[in-house]
Amino acid sequence: MFDPTSRYYSLETAQFTSVDGRQMTYVRRRMLPQGTKLPLLGEVTLTRDDRLDRVTAQTLGDALQFWQICDANDTMNPTDLISEPTQTLKIPMPFV
Repeated sequence: MFDPTSRYYSLETAQFTSVDGRQMTYVRRRMLPQGTKLPLLGEVTLTRDDRLDRVTAQTLGDALQFWQICDANDTMNPTDLISEPTQTLKIPMPFV
Protein backbone atom coordinates (compact mmCIF):
# COMPACT_ATOMS: atom_id res chain seq x y z
CA MET A 1 0.00 0.00 0.00
CA PHE A 2 2.83 2.42 0.89
CA ASP A 3 6.41 2.74 -0.30
CA PRO A 4 8.94 1.15 2.12
CA THR A 5 10.39 4.60 2.86
CA SER A 6 7.01 6.02 3.89
CA ARG A 7 6.30 6.81 7.52
CA TYR A 8 3.09 4.79 7.09
CA TYR A 9 4.68 1.66 5.61
CA SER A 10 4.70 -0.46 8.76
CA LEU A 11 1.25 0.54 10.02
CA GLU A 12 -1.53 -2.00 10.24
CA THR A 13 -4.65 -1.64 8.14
CA ALA A 14 -8.16 -2.21 9.39
CA GLN A 15 -11.63 -2.52 7.90
CA PHE A 16 -14.64 -0.32 8.55
CA THR A 17 -18.13 -1.30 7.43
CA SER A 18 -20.47 1.62 6.81
CA VAL A 19 -24.17 1.54 7.60
CA ASP A 20 -24.95 0.74 3.96
CA GLY A 21 -22.62 -2.28 4.06
CA ARG A 22 -19.62 -0.84 2.15
CA GLN A 23 -16.27 -1.97 3.47
CA MET A 24 -13.45 0.53 3.60
CA THR A 25 -9.83 -0.18 4.40
CA TYR A 26 -7.90 2.40 6.36
CA VAL A 27 -4.49 2.74 7.94
CA ARG A 28 -4.40 2.79 11.71
CA ARG A 29 -3.12 5.90 13.44
CA ARG A 30 0.62 6.47 13.57
CA MET A 31 1.89 7.36 17.03
CA LEU A 32 4.84 9.70 17.08
CA PRO A 33 7.95 8.28 18.69
CA GLN A 34 9.59 10.22 21.48
CA GLY A 35 12.40 12.15 19.86
CA THR A 36 14.57 11.85 22.95
CA LYS A 37 14.60 8.06 22.54
CA LEU A 38 15.74 8.04 18.90
CA PRO A 39 19.44 7.43 18.20
CA LEU A 40 21.00 10.54 16.70
CA LEU A 41 23.25 10.93 13.71
CA GLY A 42 24.03 14.47 14.82
CA GLU A 43 22.70 18.01 14.96
CA VAL A 44 22.47 20.79 12.40
CA THR A 45 22.21 24.51 13.13
CA LEU A 46 20.10 26.19 10.49
CA THR A 47 21.01 29.32 8.62
CA ARG A 48 18.59 31.90 7.28
CA ASP A 49 18.48 30.27 3.82
CA ASP A 50 18.11 26.63 4.92
CA ARG A 51 15.13 24.56 3.85
CA LEU A 52 14.07 21.32 5.49
CA ASP A 53 14.15 19.36 2.23
CA ARG A 54 17.75 20.42 1.60
CA VAL A 55 18.84 19.65 5.15
CA THR A 56 17.16 16.24 4.90
CA ALA A 57 18.77 15.48 1.54
CA GLN A 58 22.21 16.45 2.86
CA THR A 59 21.95 14.53 6.13
CA LEU A 60 19.72 11.54 5.35
CA GLY A 61 20.26 11.31 1.60
CA ASP A 62 16.59 11.71 0.64
CA ALA A 63 14.58 14.93 0.86
CA LEU A 64 11.34 12.97 1.29
CA GLN A 65 12.52 11.62 4.65
CA PHE A 66 11.92 14.99 6.36
CA TRP A 67 9.40 13.22 8.62
CA GLN A 68 12.28 11.47 10.37
CA ILE A 69 13.72 14.84 11.38
CA CYS A 70 10.24 15.91 12.53
CA ASP A 71 10.03 12.79 14.71
CA ALA A 72 13.46 13.42 16.24
CA ASN A 73 12.45 16.98 17.09
CA ASP A 74 9.02 16.06 18.50
CA THR A 75 6.96 17.96 15.97
CA MET A 76 4.24 17.04 13.51
CA ASN A 77 4.48 20.27 11.52
CA PRO A 78 7.59 20.52 9.31
CA THR A 79 7.33 24.32 9.04
CA ASP A 80 7.85 24.58 12.81
CA LEU A 81 11.37 23.22 12.33
CA ILE A 82 12.50 26.05 10.08
CA SER A 83 10.51 28.91 11.61
CA GLU A 84 13.57 30.36 13.36
CA PRO A 85 16.95 30.81 11.68
CA THR A 86 19.88 29.51 13.76
CA GLN A 87 17.63 26.86 15.33
CA THR A 88 19.43 23.56 15.98
CA LEU A 89 17.77 20.40 14.66
CA LYS A 90 18.40 16.88 15.86
CA ILE A 91 19.14 14.53 12.96
CA PRO A 92 18.19 10.91 13.68
CA MET A 93 19.86 7.79 12.41
CA PRO A 94 17.91 6.87 9.26
CA PHE A 95 14.99 4.48 9.87
CA VAL A 96 15.29 2.74 6.49
